[in-house]
Amino acid sequence: MPYVAGPRTRRLRGATLLVKIKKNIHFEFAQEMVREPLVYKINRSFDVIVNIRGASVSDEGGFMALELEGEEAEVDRVVEFLKGQSVKLGEGLGSYER
Repeated sequence: MPYVAGPRTRRLRGATLLVKIKKNIHFEFAQEMVREPLVYKINRSFDVIVNIRGASVSDEGGFMALELEGEEAEVDRVVEFLKGQSVKLGEGLGSYER
């Protein structure tokens, strides 16, 4: 079995190997999005591992910090999906400031 190091795609004996990456993101959402199952949709629709690093929900909305692990293109697809939802998206774990 070939050893692959690093966070990007590597070539080994003419074959391209896809390497998993980890990316931290956070997003804020309004009260009307609280009942929307975003994490469920990510788990069902994308080939990524989702680790919830922090979350908070109040009467005014909520905040969630996630660590995403998967192939870089798939992690990027998750980010694009979230951009299409009614959330305020940022990189890193962030902090909840309402």
